Amino acid sequence: MNSNCHLDLPSLSFGAPIKPNSAVTILLHGRTQSPTDMFEIAERINLPDMAYIALQAHEKSWYPGKFMDQEEINATSLGEAIQRLDLEVERLIALGVDRRNIVLLGFSQGACLACEYFYRRPARWGGLIAYTGGLIGPSDIDWTTTERLQGTPVVLANSDADEWVPLSRTLQTAFVFGTMQADLTLRAFPGMAHLVNDEEILLGRGLLSTLMNGTSAP
Repeated sequence: MNSNCHLDLPSLSFGAPIKPNSAVTILLHGRTQSPTDMFEIAERINLPDMAYIALQAHEKSWYPGKFMDQEEINATSLGEAIQRLDLEVERLIALGVDRRNIVLLGFSQGACLACEYFYRRPARWGGLIAYTGGLIGPSDIDWTTTERLQGTPVVLANSDADEWVPLSRTLQTAFVFGTMQADLTLRAFPGMAHLVNDEEILLGRGLLSTLMNGTSAP
């Protein structure tokens, strides 16, 4: 993978225009997917007053290996993906959007990236919606931390039979975010395929609606 390849790709807008102090949701697609797939999820959430920004991964993948591979396999690409998110957050803040009004919403590989970003950039955010995701790294990784998410709303949802993201990793992620003082909602769906179901959409809509109803000048 070429250096900084994620950084060279533009972000795409959907929904309401970005204004100072408005709520903004950053969309992160799964492997082999594109921003279009995430815009479809945004349409299902059906909040026309929400501003969405979709980021695009180089060659439709945020990192080359499996998300539970040894860290060195994904480290370079994952670092670039984190940097790409940093740049987008900085751009939004420069436009007058408060960090507390920024949400990350991802599916599958994008959900894993979103979880990893919040772990690495702990603060009070607008929220995290991770559909079929979890923290990135091998089974023996130590996520012990004294950092805090300061009550950031977090929705984690997965199937108990997903072939790509085991529920055990989502549960492990929930434990980590719980210790980081996130306001956590966790759902596990029996036998669900690798998709976003209607109940997950309702959970996402609930988080985003609450944020939009509470947005005000900091």
